[in-house]
Amino acid sequence: MTRALDAGRREPLSGETRSAVIFLHGYGANGADLLGLADPLAEFMPDTLFLAPDAPEACAGAPFGFQWFPIPWIDGSSEEESRAGAVRAAEDLNAFLDGVMVDEDLLPEQVMLFGFSQGTMMALHVAPRREDPVAGVVAFSGRLLEPELLADEVVSRPPVLLVHGDQDEVVPPQSLPDAAQALQEAGWTEVYAHVMKGTAHGIAPDGLQVALAFMRERLGLG
Repeated sequence: MTRALDAGRREPLSGETRSAVIFLHGYGANGADLLGLADPLAEFMPDTLFLAPDAPEACAGAPFGFQWFPIPWIDGSSEEESRAGAVRAAEDLNAFLDGVMVDEDLLPEQVMLFGFSQGTMMALHVAPRREDPVAGVVAFSGRLLEPELLADEVVSRPPVLLVHGDQDEVVPPQSLPDAAQALQEAGWTEVYAHVMKGTAHGIAPDGLQVALAFMRERLGLG
């Protein structure tokens, strides 16, 4: 039984939905944490609906935040609990994406996943295992879960943009080239990367500009 995800939303500026961006927040945050990014993006994506679901579990390490799955070295959970949580969250996210496409009358190629940190981990795990490829995955400051399983489990290969700060002390910057290598070894032909110079665990303006260009191109907006 999947858990319904509560999501904040910003309607398209034009009033007509021709694409959607799904923001997936990091550990201990919530959907509202990323939904504010819709403000600088909407002007250049006027027909795009922005959705930002809260992760399905309350976060033990952040009383008012949410988590997609437990993180053992932060909350004392076991590796087994962490992996089981990720598997269950993947089912929840897949159900959410299916619902968005039905409710908003969108095709997979009209939907973009935009993750940050743990949200990136979810996006990079879920998107390749969906039958029909989404328009793309914007992956900020995260890493690829279980890269050794990807080649055997991949079903679709949507374009991926990996973005990471070179001063990240939460998720090591090396996670970007590691993910790129695993994706390419699993048959990806469209993997792009951008390093945000002098940036810690966050989203810098230059990274957001690169993400905007990637999303506009993949969604056929310009």
